[in-house]
Amino acid sequence: MSQYPGLLFVQNETHLLVRVSPSAERGGLDAAALHAALVSAGYGQWALDQAALNTVRERYADPLAEFELPIAEARDAGFTLEISADALQASIDVLPAAGGKALTSEAIYRVLDEAGVSAGVDTAAVEAACAAQAAGRFVVATGSAAEDGENARFELLVADARDRTPQLNAQGLIDFREQGAIPTVEAEQALMRRIPATSGTVGRTVRGEVIEPAPGRNEGFAEKLVGAYVARDDANLLRAVFSGQPVCSARGVSVEQVLRVRNVNMGSGNITFDGTVSIEGEVLPGMKVHATGDVIVGGIVDGAEVEAGGDVRVAGGIIAKARVRAAGSVSARFAESAHIEAGTTIAIEDSALQSELQASNQILVGTSATQRGRLAGGSARAMLLIRTPILGSPTGGVTRLLLGVNPVLEAEYQALQHRIDHLRDEEDKLEKLIKHLTTHGDKAGMLERAKASWQKALQGWAKLMPEREELERQLNLVAGARVEIGAAVAGAVDLTFGKKLLHVRQSYDAGYFVAEDERIAFFDTKG
Repeated sequence: MSQYPGLLFVQNETHLLVRVSPSAERGGLDAAALHAALVSAGYGQWALDQAALNTVRERYADPLAEFELPIAEARDAGFTLEISADALQASIDVLPAAGGKALTSEAIYRVLDEAGVSAGVDTAAVEAACAAQAAGRFVVATGSAAEDGENARFELLVADARDRTPQLNAQGLIDFREQGAIPTVEAEQALMRRIPATSGTVGRTVRGEVIEPAPGRNEGFAEKLVGAYVARDDANLLRAVFSGQPVCSARGVSVEQVLRVRNVNMGSGNITFDGTVSIEGEVLPGMKVHATGDVIVGGIVDGAEVEAGGDVRVAGGIIAKARVRAAGSVSARFAESAHIEAGTTIAIEDSALQSELQASNQILVGTSATQRGRLAGGSARAMLLIRTPILGSPTGGVTRLLLGVNPVLEAEYQALQHRIDHLRDEEDKLEKLIKHLTTHGDKAGMLERAKASWQKALQGWAKLMPEREELERQLNLVAGARVEIGAAVAGAVDLTFGKKLLHVRQSYDAGYFVAEDERIAFFDTKG
């Protein structure tokens, strides 16, 4: 210590002291110099007391000062063990040695053993913790979470099977797509395979405890599938009973028989068929076609009646006061003086003139003639959207459009809200009764029954809330109904949005009409 006269480090078991004696040769002692002296003496890793070191430097500057002061201590390495709440991970927080004993793997294993940690121990992590030079956390044991079983699933084996479930986008509109030719299957053809539910994979905690998985939900094929049966030699395979059109559902495929005729006229007679009807040519005036499946017409529907439990697709037009009704969608090349009703969408490739159109979701005109397609005369009713390149005709009468009205949905919402209000009122009265009985006594023994009834009412209206939220979502979609104009408004138009009415008697370019506050507003393509 000749470099620092009168300065001496003295080790006392686990503590380090500095002893300073008077010396006329003493000069200044900065923090770096004092630390260098400690390192040189072999105490650089000890737990240093910075406040004490500052005192040493201040008093060392006085050549007559004489004192002894503890400035550091040797601390052994330490750690704490933490096991996660789910017991899938064990971690240690390490505080390295500061001049004391280093951490040993034996000490870690002993603590793990005392805590019951016996599975998934990571020996490499334990060694890394022992060698750590800085404080840190080490995951020293990891369990395995249980993997819940997968629900039964159903693999469609017929690539082009029809799916009559409406596909909605974020705005609630049906994704209308041309269906093309009728897909068919042969008798005994495989339609769908059921992949049974799995039981899952057992997990294990770091304590070696078994974690049981939740098994998947097991479901069989849907009941009452038409034209399909479960194979006798494979309970997970669905086969076709006869040749026909495959129509898929969530848990099965039905096969609708397909009746193919050349034309529907006096020679063929009216057609009523349990399945799909494919007509190569025309449906002539006065004839009727009723089918539980789809009706596909290669020509025109001329003054006839067509009704389908699925979709109606007409390659030509629907004309001369023909009446077409479908539970699904209706598509045609054009419509004139026709009455068309669809459960989802009406799609007209070219124009719809002097026709009565009604669709629960949307009416699309000019799907192929995006600049010259026209909706003029008659009426069009849709819940969410009417779209046409040109609306109205300068030489025709008034075109009437009605949007955003769904009386059935409104009635459902009002009835549901009435049930919720009734249950809430009942729940409120029972809650007051329970408080009264609890405070003033229950001589008649009513308290437990009141509590049970209160709980039932509470659960009752709570279960109805998701249903109300879904109805509100649908009503909000209806409130966003609009009429989209691709090219122009040319002719007299009466627009009705719910209870709002607008008589349009001027021309507009491309844009859209919407109900806004208490009025109907038009926005051009620039907004």
